This record gives sequence, structure tokens and C-alpha cells, in this order.
Amino acid sequence: MIEVSISNELKAVNPTMVLGVMECKALNSNYNEGLWSEIDALTAEIRRTLTPDTIKEQPQIAATRRMYADCGKDPSRYRPSAEALMRRLVKGNNLYQINTMVDLVNLVSMRFGYSIGGFDADKIVGNVVAGIGREGEPYNGIGRGPLNIACLPVLRDSVSGFGTPTSDEERTAMSLETSHLLMVINAYDGGAILPELFEYSERLLTTYADASEIEHWIVR
Repeated sequence: MIEVSISNELKAVNPTMVLGVMECKALNSNYNEGLWSEIDALTAEIRRTLTPDTIKEQPQIAATRRMYADCGKDPSRYRPSAEALMRRLVKGNNLYQINTMVDLVNLVSMRFGYSIGGFDADKIVGNVVAGIGREGEPYNGIGRGPLNIACLPVLRDSVSGFGTPTSDEERTAMSLETSHLLMVINAYDGGAILPELFEYSERLLTTYADASEIEHWIVR
């Protein structure tokens, strides 16, 4: 298992935060019809029940927005990914279809309201530590280019930062060749629903990505 920890600087901002972690071997694919049936069903539910304002009131999203503000980042300018995904749907736009592992992580994120990092674990070097981004720290967000991660919660390995709740980094992005998945769930609300999330994610991974050797744990 990849060792994941939370730095003292991040814990000082939110002493009750936890990280949920899942790691497994899996088989990626370009598209999975069954997975997209579940995405379409959740899309319809989100559009039927939520608005841009009520999305922000979802407990997990509200906790992430507070975490951003407490770290010194404007959550309306640098939106957490779970919020951004839901806002896209309620505005009438469809979810981007990337590949099965990315699509699956997006589904879990929208289902539970947590911003979740999904990474090719074989591209991670050494241990992972959650900290706070520094001014001028280089970071190329997937599909975004250079991203100012100063004052954002950030995951780092021995090379550089590779994950924030706003956008993951290109270096550890999941591709069709990815066979070793690491998911990190940013639970700034204390993570009471993480057991349910783990069970849901394990079902998706085994059903749609032929996952094996699945491990999950909580980092405090």
C-alpha cells in the first residue's frame, strides 16, 4: 500500500479532517455502457433536485469550501471539483466522458459530494503527504494548464504536488494503460460517510473495472 499522511500544517487548519484512501489493481477501458447508465441516472437526479445555490449547501461541499477559505483560497474562484461537476450538470451541460476510471471517480464524487483525486499509482514516487500549496509551486492541472495552487490543500509525493480538490496534475493522470489506481477522498467534514463510499466504490470498481486487491483505509 502507498503510505499517505496529513501534514501538521494542514491539520492545524482543520483538526477533524480525514482522508479516505482506496488502492487497487484494475482494468481501464475507453467507455463502459453500464457505468454510464449509472452516471445518467445520477445526472437526472441532480438536475431534478439541486440548483447552483443548493449544491453549495451540500454538507461535504460546504466543508470543502470552508477548508478553502480557512487555507486562504477563494472557493468561488477555485471551485472544488465535486461542486464544479454538479454545477455543470444543473446548468444543462453533460459530463465529459474521459475513460472508465476517470468517469467512475467522477460518479463517486458527485454521489457523495467529496472532491476525489484519482491517480495512476505507478506514477507516484515515494510516500504521499497532504499539505498546503506554496506560492510559485509548479502545477499543471489536467485540462487547465498551469494552476496557482498557493493556499490550496495539495497532495505531494517525493517529486512534486500532484493532487488538489480543484484539479489533479497531469503527471499522475489516469490513462487507458493505468492498471494500479489510487483514490484519495478529501473528507474535510470528518468522513462519517466514508464506509458507505468505500462500499459503493468497491462495487463500481469490481463491476466496471475488474478490480482486485482492493484496499481502503482512513488517514487521520
